[in-house]
Amino acid sequence: MTNKAVVVYSGGMDSFTVLNKAIKDGKDVYALSFNYGQRHSKELIVAAKVCQDLNIPHKVVNISAINELMAGSSLTDEIEIPEGHYAEESMKSTVVPNRNMVLLSMAIAYAVSLEAPEVYYGAHSGDHHIYPDCRPAFVNAMNDVSKIANYQSVEIVTPYLSNSKGDILEDGLTMGLNYANTWTCYNGREKACGKCGACTERLEAFSEQNTTDPLAYEV
Repeated sequence: MTNKAVVVYSGGMDSFTVLNKAIKDGKDVYALSFNYGQRHSKELIVAAKVCQDLNIPHKVVNISAINELMAGSSLTDEIEIPEGHYAEESMKSTVVPNRNMVLLSMAIAYAVSLEAPEVYYGAHSGDHHIYPDCRPAFVNAMNDVSKIANYQSVEIVTPYLSNSKGDILEDGLTMGLNYANTWTCYNGREKACGKCGACTERLEAFSEQNTTDPLAYEV
């Protein structure tokens, strides 16, 4: 059995932790990032540097044309990015329709081509409230399909599905990870905004762990 694993890697702190966890698990990691037409590419630049430093294969796939279909999200359209916590109704504007099903399908196809039996994916409990495609019901159903969609069975591995962002950060800090090598903010400016849902949740996670986020913030 091959030890290869594809890791869906956005450049954010969750997927950064998953990437390193897969490496720690002894996997022969192949990182896969997507340009799906998001408002900025800063997270992809960060992802590329991390993979270069770790000396692991990294593909960035441009599927931005799909944005013609996946409309209506503040992450891809000219819609103002809301500020505040993910618990707020306004944060639903950050949902990109069917994003994770599309990205996972492509990651599974890549895994089959590599004869890799696993795809690592960073869904976590903090996203369950706002993102339907991060919930256990979706992940479990997608995993069932992944095992029968090809001649080769591929398992979707979600090491943090039942954990909070704070739990993920705690595990990453235990691994000695440097979260300066990540980008979470929905805005792609020089500094993180400190106000969007992604920043708010990230800062809460660092506060829970009684440590300081190494990123610079506007606020």
